Amino acid sequence: EFVYDSSTSPSIFAGSLGQSILDTFKEIGRRFTFGGEPPKDQRVYYINTKEIIGNKYGTASPVPFRVVDQRARIDMDISIKCFGEYSYHISDPILFYTNVCANVASEYRRDQIDSQLKTELLTALQPAFAVLSEKGIRYSALPGHTVELAETLNQQLSAKWKNLRGIEIVSFGVSSVKADEEDEKKIKQMQEAASYMDPTMAAARLVGAQASAMEAAASNTNGAATAFMGMGMAGAAGGINAQNLFAMGQQAQPQQHQAANGWTCSCGAVNTGSFCSECGKPKPQASANGWTCSCGTVNKGKFCMNCGKPKPAGAPLYKCDKCGWEPADPTKPPKFCPECGDPFDTGDIVN
Repeated sequence: EFVYDSSTSPSIFAGSLGQSILDTFKEIGRRFTFGGEPPKDQRVYYINTKEIIGNKYGTASPVPFRVVDQRARIDMDISIKCFGEYSYHISDPILFYTNVCANVASEYRRDQIDSQLKTELLTALQPAFAVLSEKGIRYSALPGHTVELAETLNQQLSAKWKNLRGIEIVSFGVSSVKADEEDEKKIKQMQEAASYMDPTMAAARLVGAQASAMEAAASNTNGAATAFMGMGMAGAAGGINAQNLFAMGQQAQPQQHQAANGWTCSCGAVNTGSFCSECGKPKPQASANGWTCSCGTVNKGKFCMNCGKPKPAGAPLYKCDKCGWEPADPTKPPKFCPECGDPFDTGDIVN
């Protein structure tokens, strides 16, 4: 805290008259020592630390912006123009006074520094845009990311603004972002072409084109038959139809692979734990009279009766080949069948 103290400067109009006159003569003596000037210098400066709003900015010439779209496989540089307003405040009055207005004889107004701040702000826009682009933010979405933009600009300008002048950006508003028309057209074409990498999307586009062609052919005044013949020849020349594309799309659908030691619940969910993650049912336990398939079905034969999967390699199952008697645990038969006395050997293995 800085306090202006006037108690060290005596006055004959305050306090005891005799003591005041004595203090005044003492002050005169000290001033003779300093050439007639007061030995102490105290000044008061008023600095506005509130938010200073209404600072307009605009890019006179386009600035580069990198467009990255992983889904459309786009990675290109375009040129954009940006307009809006920003606000700032003096966060460190001592720095501001020391490095900006210490040698000013009268008032120091905002218009004396606005031009310099605007120039430095526009210079910092390009690296700030690069940071946002690396995060996958599109140029058209910049108005929705003004908070991140203000934080990024503060980081870019901290050396010149905060550490040198004691100034920080409070808010940064984007009124308009406009890309070059040719760049916008090119991006839209690339995004549209990328959408047709999906066979089902390409099939839908082909069906739409065929429907439009049929409507045009039906309204052809020179003869619908001729128009439909031409449409059929064009389709044959293309070498592919919508039905083939839809089939390709279905084949391209990713299939769920069952994890090692996994099992499939009756609800269709693939799990690896003891309970289903979707419905909560417990994992089916292997029966002593057979083996449990990954789909949850208990079987006795070589193949699952539900999904047809073969029995996994493991302990063989036994059944008497003479009388059909089955032990309580098919994997651990006795030496002889208790019904007919036939010995159990490899001929009694049923899997």
